[in-house]
Amino acid sequence: MEEIHNRSREIVGVLARHLACMVTALVFAMSAGNALELERTEAAQYIQPPYQLGDLLDGGIYELINLDGRVAGYAFETTPLAPLPGFSGAPINLFVILTLEGRLIDVDLVSHNEPIFVSGLGEAPFQEFIAQYKGYSITDSLVIGVPYGDEGSGSSLVYLDGVTKATASVRIAHETLLAAAFKVAREKIEGIGGRAAAEPNLDHAEQLTWDDIVEEGLVGRRLVTNREVDDAFADTIWADDDELAKDEPDEPYLDLWVVDIGPPAIAEAILEPDSLVQLRNFQELSPEDEPILVIDAGRHGLVTEDFVRNTSPDLITASQDGLPISLRDADLDIELRDGIPGEVAMVLRTDRRLGFDPTGDWSLSVRATREHGSFRPEIGTVDFALTHKTDERFFIRDEPPEPVPVWRQAMQARSGDLVVLAGGLAALVPLLLFGQSRFAGYRHYTAVRLLILAGVIGFVGWWGQGQLSIVTVLGVMRGLFEGQSLSFLLYDPFSLLIWAVVLVTFLVWGRGFFCGWMCPFGAMQEFMHHLGRSLRFPQIRVPDRIDRWLVKLKYVILAGLVLLAFVAPGYLDAAVEVEPFKTAVTTFFVREWYFVLYCVGLLVLSTMVFKGFCRYICPLGAVMAIGGFLRIRDWIPRRDACGSPCQLCRVKCNYNAIKPTGGIRYDECFQCLDCVTIHDDDARCVPLVLAKRGRQL
Repeated sequence: MEEIHNRSREIVGVLARHLACMVTALVFAMSAGNALELERTEAAQYIQPPYQLGDLLDGGIYELINLDGRVAGYAFETTPLAPLPGFSGAPINLFVILTLEGRLIDVDLVSHNEPIFVSGLGEAPFQEFIAQYKGYSITDSLVIGVPYGDEGSGSSLVYLDGVTKATASVRIAHETLLAAAFKVAREKIEGIGGRAAAEPNLDHAEQLTWDDIVEEGLVGRRLVTNREVDDAFADTIWADDDELAKDEPDEPYLDLWVVDIGPPAIAEAILEPDSLVQLRNFQELSPEDEPILVIDAGRHGLVTEDFVRNTSPDLITASQDGLPISLRDADLDIELRDGIPGEVAMVLRTDRRLGFDPTGDWSLSVRATREHGSFRPEIGTVDFALTHKTDERFFIRDEPPEPVPVWRQAMQARSGDLVVLAGGLAALVPLLLFGQSRFAGYRHYTAVRLLILAGVIGFVGWWGQGQLSIVTVLGVMRGLFEGQSLSFLLYDPFSLLIWAVVLVTFLVWGRGFFCGWMCPFGAMQEFMHHLGRSLRFPQIRVPDRIDRWLVKLKYVILAGLVLLAFVAPGYLDAAVEVEPFKTAVTTFFVREWYFVLYCVGLLVLSTMVFKGFCRYICPLGAVMAIGGFLRIRDWIPRRDACGSPCQLCRVKCNYNAIKPTGGIRYDECFQCLDCVTIHDDDARCVPLVLAKRGRQL
């Protein structure tokens, strides 16, 4: 009894020292605090000359004012506009400065609770990633990652370097930025993110006549009579300066017809064959020019006597979406097919690269002029306009490639790792499911197990960053409670695959598969146990009466974290540091000294108390332990003699997961298979040894 008492005091002392280190680490981490929503004075600090912060509009959007006092763009925080949850459940808040053309003047990181950056990699890599957006337009095809093969050559995709160990977090930031920016653009910036320029489809063949074109509205018409012109100049000094208008009031003054002859099918229906060949072979007409045919069947004449060919027409203007369209005479003499009205016709051209979209509504205006007086006459003008557009079927668009969905980007970036991981899981799961006894009975089972665990540490942990964490569980819980999307899980497909397999194995083995085979930090502790035995460190077996209380500690920690997630989420980032995973796996022990001290202390503890963190402290282990109650079968073989009277398996179980009765505590079983090895070994299992000797217990 005295020996047990001494060992108990020793165990309690060791655990107390390690918990003290943990509390110290948490106190240091909590001191960092959290950034608040920006006040106007704080937001103004992000604005650099020549700009300044203007009025605050609805939705928390500031006007960006230029030196001349005009609105040059908008500045805003992303959280009110796109509160996409991060891994902690809290959104990433960015301050974005956007021009009226949709170009990003600057992007700054205001606040976030991403665990990997809060106290893991530090803020610098996140800031460096955010800084890459400066100068790009939100209409650019921005993707995170690196081009595959020749994909980057000549591609319009813009690749942004991610952060290797935080791909999920930077993808969430990326989605947050674009979602907020496009929301502002749609509300405040007219025409942002419009469609790609349309150009005539030279392969589109269709038999059309002039009557077909008129009936389908492919030609625009504006008829202005002499009376309408008189009415337009009424009550002015030019009211009586056109005698013909008064003599023939119902005759056409302007009978304007407008048609886009860029599409071959339309041009063929309007132009005589020789003129069609002339149009197609006209060298002055570049591939980016859109030819517009303008016809007047009235007496206006379209241009003045002073008009110079191959220049902008002096009486015709055009506009689209409130912006002028540059028109220029193509200097072509063409002949129209029979039946087409009008004798005065001219071909104008405009450059589509300047924003003209023939498939959208655009306006063409013709100016009517009158002169009053014979010496230095005064000129009066009035404009008559028509609106026109051409059907989409005659055009094609060189649409920029759609950015690959974020989840697909993530999968492409990790495709090789996913194949290896899937292959490993596809081998390990069936081996444990169908070949458990044979595997456990293999002569070199321990060596093979350690080899697998080494792969878990190296590939799953350090290389793949697939260490599952309570942070994900809390993020999912908070997201479900607040009705938020859980799409952030897709940003880390490597971990998501492990989660999927772990959830399935819940129903088969309980917590054993993940905690015993797939947890990198758990594997580190197991190696430390073997190291401790090799160095002849004292192996402390926690007495049952103490173990019964210590195993409940992880549930208390879990309950505290869940409470913080909903009541005081600002402290959650510090509290989840109870998990040493970020220190041991994510940052390779390159962190503040107190985090490293806490983590190393737990590993040293494992040299004496077998996987003490996993059994007594780990909040994720508490979640995984629920699987012990959800399993659909008792997968560890037992005999009637197990526990009564044979206690060999119980004595050998390092996890203390076997009851005195011989039953298995599946909520504490880590699937090490040591008891299965004993159960099937006729040289070790007492009932089998006695049976071989012809005796029974």
